[in-house]
Amino acid sequence: MTVSEVGRWWRETSTRSWRSRGRLVLALGVSVLLAVLSGLGSWQLGVAVLVIGPVLACARLDARRTAAVSGWALSLALGAGAARGLMLTPGFGIEFLVLLAGGTLAVRDAARRTANAAALARATDVAHASQNAILRPMSVELGGIEVCAQHRCAVQGASVCGDLYDVVHTPYGVRLLIGDVRGHDLDALRATAATIGAFKDLAYLTPGLADLATALDARLTPELGPEDFVTAVLAEFAPGEVRIVNCGHPAPIRAGKQVRLLEPLEPAPPLGLHPKPQPQRFYLQSGDRLLFYTDGLSEARDANGAEFPLLERVSDAMAALSPSDALDTLYEMVATHTGRAPTDDIALALCQPTSMVVPSPAALPPNAAVHLEP
Repeated sequence: MTVSEVGRWWRETSTRSWRSRGRLVLALGVSVLLAVLSGLGSWQLGVAVLVIGPVLACARLDARRTAAVSGWALSLALGAGAARGLMLTPGFGIEFLVLLAGGTLAVRDAARRTANAAALARATDVAHASQNAILRPMSVELGGIEVCAQHRCAVQGASVCGDLYDVVHTPYGVRLLIGDVRGHDLDALRATAATIGAFKDLAYLTPGLADLATALDARLTPELGPEDFVTAVLAEFAPGEVRIVNCGHPAPIRAGKQVRLLEPLEPAPPLGLHPKPQPQRFYLQSGDRLLFYTDGLSEARDANGAEFPLLERVSDAMAALSPSDALDTLYEMVATHTGRAPTDDIALALCQPTSMVVPSPAALPPNAAVHLEP
């Protein structure tokens, strides 16, 4: 843990502690005020009204502090009853029992709420740990392709997102998947794990990239809800080129002498909606880089609703020498454009060949590509 992380933890802990103390003081103060009023002869309501203190406490405090407020209210009720000489009257006894029952229920509710919050926190921690294991940052070289991938959460710890990526070295070349599962939280995490698991299984067994998309769709459809889907781009690297299948996902960007979107000829629906995408082939020249991303990048907007100038900023960011520096620079540009941390999660994967070989179309399987663009 770094010094800044320790400092942030201390500030958050101190803030929570002061808030908890303030709420405790408020509940105790309300009980005192009501007890004073109950001790006055002109006050029409009895000591049962002191149950307001424990009720306030159970809404925000834990069971231990709520029990303290309840005990304090009972003590004050006895004092108010003694001050008015009502200790032995039947009415006071009934009101005291009402206060006792209300305090007991308040403690029980505080205990349940605290237990539920703790269980939710544990589940969230497990979900985030699982997501971090799935979307671990990577910087690897496979089959002559350098791949650097990162994932940035919009609000750390707020929710589990559906962004995903993975890369494998198969008999058909280096293959990359980047996608975005519709929705958030545990359902999205489940679908994310299922998508990556299916990709790892099928990428080694399916020769054609379009066939791989079809196989992924067939594998994932039973795992998804009726309104769920996964936007995805599949890429396969061969000497001097890249083959791409796009299923409803933002188009990758090729950055080199020119910066351009590698858009599909015809849009295809996402996985889970039975896409039949058309594969494309694009040349890769020396120095070219390919950026794959999720819509948290392309749909980022500033306070006035202006879109992030994607191609211009990608061109500037790709001037960085290392892929990891380029991705860091791009993320900083998004934050500068929006004027705050991005409100959507962003997954980025930057690929660049480490050696260039002229593509040989005759050596390609006939169903591997149907369209070639410069």
